[in-house]
Amino acid sequence: MRRASFTSSILSRTLSTVHDGGTVNLHPRLLRVALFSSSRTDNSNSRRHWFSPLLNSFSKSSGQAVSLGLVGVVASVATAASVYAKEPPPAEIIPKDVVLYQYEACPFCNKVKAFLDYYDIPYKVVEVNPISKKEIKWSDYKKVPILMVDGQQLVDSSAIIDQLSEKILPGKAIISVADEDEETKWRRWVDNHLVHVLSPNIYRNTSEALESFDYITSNGNFSFTEKITVKYAGAAAMYFVSKNLKKKYNITDERAALYEATETWVDALNGRNFLGGSKPNLADLAVFGVLRPIRYLRSGRDMVEHTRIGEWYSRMEKVVGESSRIRA
Repeated sequence: MRRASFTSSILSRTLSTVHDGGTVNLHPRLLRVALFSSSRTDNSNSRRHWFSPLLNSFSKSSGQAVSLGLVGVVASVATAASVYAKEPPPAEIIPKDVVLYQYEACPFCNKVKAFLDYYDIPYKVVEVNPISKKEIKWSDYKKVPILMVDGQQLVDSSAIIDQLSEKILPGKAIISVADEDEETKWRRWVDNHLVHVLSPNIYRNTSEALESFDYITSNGNFSFTEKITVKYAGAAAMYFVSKNLKKKYNITDERAALYEATETWVDALNGRNFLGGSKPNLADLAVFGVLRPIRYLRSGRDMVEHTRIGEWYSRMEKVVGESSRIRA
């Protein structure tokens, strides 16, 4: 019984706080119920040998046409590459010391990481222990993400991105609520709508809830007991929390709500590669960021299979690319 009380207590502290400032009040009895209910290689030479007979088959008079055709192909490839290029800012304005305190599966943390990755800003990652939160005891802000930028603490994912934008994108004005443009409108949609349909999908049933907590076994400096406690009891508790969130946001069918949200986003693209046109803007990065932690879970696989978002998501994966982060 002492073990159950201890586990219930730490889960109360851990799960009563939802990432990025949202709060869910969990009754200790709910946690106890949740606890006990879960007991290249280079092929250029081979290509050249294959392509030479084809070129030789053309007559000398058609040489100019072949050359023009090849120029067109090269130009097309270059254009495509430029569409999917990152946008690193000038070296002199890139922050020198950036540290992100995060939960690996947190949508808001991933939103910040999408921004950092796209603008090629090097950063370290500190995985926060969701039980003790010892990694952020120094901060008065007890939620994630927290981003330290050259000694300055930034909190709240959207505020972090706004402040970083001011530092590295000096020509980009921050739009006020009264003068909201398309980019700002859709960034607010992410925070006010899209994120609310994620939890009921991630924790739709016990197996999917457990799947979502698999990250805990390979991230952070957690003891074996902490990993087991967080994975199984946490997954069970969040399963019940997700049911409350369904009621709070009037969601009757969680998958239908997810599909509708993603289709709404694809409609907003209106045939463009990105909402920003030929390259992503902050709204593209926000949507991609919050969806990234679920993409290869069951809910994310279903989302790609049953909606049109797959092509846009693949483009975003290419342009954002791999992170150069260093774990602290």
